[in-house]
Amino acid sequence: MARGLKPKTINCHLQRIREFYHYLIQEQDLPITNPVRKGYSLRMPKPLPRHMDQEQLDVLLGSLKSPRDRAMFMLMLRCGLRVGEVAKLTLDAIDLRGQRLIIHDAKWGKDRIVYVSDDATKALVDYLRGRPPSPTDTLFLNQKGLYRGQPLTIRGIQKRMEYYRKKTGLRASCHHLRHTMATQMLNADAELVTIQDLLGHSWITTTQRYCRVSNRKVQRDYYKAMEVVLARTTSMYAPT
Repeated sequence: MARGLKPKTINCHLQRIREFYHYLIQEQDLPITNPVRKGYSLRMPKPLPRHMDQEQLDVLLGSLKSPRDRAMFMLMLRCGLRVGEVAKLTLDAIDLRGQRLIIHDAKWGKDRIVYVSDDATKALVDYLRGRPPSPTDTLFLNQKGLYRGQPLTIRGIQKRMEYYRKKTGLRASCHHLRHTMATQMLNADAELVTIQDLLGHSWITTTQRYCRVSNRKVQRDYYKAMEVVLARTTSMYAPT
C-alpha cells in the first residue's frame, strides 16, 4: 500500500503468499501458521456499468460495413452476449424460426436460452448467406488471410471492436454493448429477474447494479410516485 499498488494487485500478492504457505504446510509438513487468513483481501472498487446512448449506437452501427461484424455486435447489443459466448457460438445453437440461441457452457458452466430481436435476426441471416465455407461449425469465422475459414477468437472479435472504436472515435467495447442491452431493457420496464436470466447472472445483486445507471426508469418511477404523494397531500390539506 505504501508503494501505491492498486487493491487488485495487492490481493494477487496476498493470494500467492497464502497459496505458498498452504503448500509449505500441506506438502512439506512444516509446523507453521499461514499468515494470510482465508478470505482476507482488500475491498475492491465496483465501478458502475458503462453503456452507450442511442446517438453513440447510431454512429457505431452506421460504421459497420461487414455483415459478420454487424451480426456479432448486434448479438451483443440485442441478446446481451459476452464476447466469449459470441466466439463459441455454433451453427446448431441457432434457431432462426424461433428467433433464439442456445448458449452452451457459458460463464460458471451454465447453459441458457436467449432471444433474438428482428434486427439482430436480419443481421445474422445476412451474415450466414455469405459465411465462408469451413469444416468447423463455429458461427463466426476469419474471412481473410492465412486463417480464412477458421474460428474467430475472442481476441479477434475484440480487435474488430478496437478497429471501429478508432474509426468512430467512440469509447466503446464489446462489454459496453452487453451493458447497453441491460440498461435499455430496464428502461423499457423489463423485470429485473428477466434481465438476470437473459444475461446469465448467478446473483440478482449483479443485475441490480444496472438500476444505478438506469436514470430514465428512476425518473419515471419518481414522478409516478410523486403524483400519488402530492395527490394525498393535497387531499389532506384541502379546505373543508
